[in-house]
Amino acid sequence: MARAPQLPLELFSIDGLLTEEERAIRDVVRSFVEENIKPNVADWFEAGTIPARELAKEFGALGVLGMHLEGYGCAGTNAVSYGLAAMELEAGDSGIRSLVSVQGSLAMFAIHEFGSEEQREEWLPGMAAGELIGCFGLTEADFGSNPGGMRTAAKPDGDDWVLNGSKMWITNGTVADVAVVWAQTDDGIRGFVVPTDTPGFSAREIHKKLSLRASVTAELVLEDVRLPASAVLPGVSGLKGPLACLNEARFGIAFGTLGAARDCLETAIDYSSNRVQFDRPIAGYQMTQQKLADMTLELGKGMLLALHLGRLKDEHKITPEQVSLGKLNNAREALNIARECRGILGGNGITLEYPVIRHMNNLESVYTYEGTNEMHTLVIGQALTGMPAFR
Repeated sequence: MARAPQLPLELFSIDGLLTEEERAIRDVVRSFVEENIKPNVADWFEAGTIPARELAKEFGALGVLGMHLEGYGCAGTNAVSYGLAAMELEAGDSGIRSLVSVQGSLAMFAIHEFGSEEQREEWLPGMAAGELIGCFGLTEADFGSNPGGMRTAAKPDGDDWVLNGSKMWITNGTVADVAVVWAQTDDGIRGFVVPTDTPGFSAREIHKKLSLRASVTAELVLEDVRLPASAVLPGVSGLKGPLACLNEARFGIAFGTLGAARDCLETAIDYSSNRVQFDRPIAGYQMTQQKLADMTLELGKGMLLALHLGRLKDEHKITPEQVSLGKLNNAREALNIARECRGILGGNGITLEYPVIRHMNNLESVYTYEGTNEMHTLVIGQALTGMPAFR
């Protein structure tokens, strides 16, 4: 006997694990994405462009830029609320969530956590409002998983610093007003707040991408960029600074990838319920139902893991290894779900009329950025054995 269908996460009664405020924030972001992102994002993806400045202002008005930070115009929400917002944004598109997370969890977090009071007051209110856009310069063409080997260098010159080098795969790079750039100094790696109109700074957009096309991706080039001493982030030195920022972003990814996976799965359920072959909907066949059930299990388990990590973060108990658990599992399973859903849609699965292949292509990037699958595996392996195996 047929019964009324349930949405995948309804089977896990997820709403009962959230507070009223968390559900309200999630629903507001979901409505924004349904009304403003989903109707447009396939066209942005196909064109390889995005109205980044307009979206930044809309996200600022929505209150999601740096939403988990305190003061300076930031909303000051808890970590779970931020995670849920990231999930809804990525249900729209990974590139959209990347715009928000690079702004808030990388650029703004670095200034908020490690900057001087003057730096915070100068940059954070405008960034929270979306009037100013930030980017985060850590990765280099030859140094992704090994950021400690970076070649970008900062040399003192009187009271100033002079930066030379380049950064690769930088989200928001060509539209940013400010870049947080990490560079080698004689005293180790330091962070610098670099206005992008500084002479010698340039950004070149990366084209011919087949993933994250609804996102600005750039190479940053620094040629004798002269900065005052006040440009240095005074609160940190060494790799612990950028790694702390990456942990913030990875936490958002643990939630965000579930949004893409959920959108794929709900699309596959709807499609298979209406696609008739051999005189019945393909959702009525056992093989299809097995696929849908298995994907629902992985989505739900990922959601429970993400929520647990969010509660730990709100209690200030989360560890980097636990963030790696979330990023590794949820990015991997989201990609697997997207691929399986692509198959259920058959030939229609390769068109932008449906969101599945767009999510699938995006997740190929999310799977490897902010720490590759292999690197997070080794982080967990070291936690289990006490032995590093990175070299």
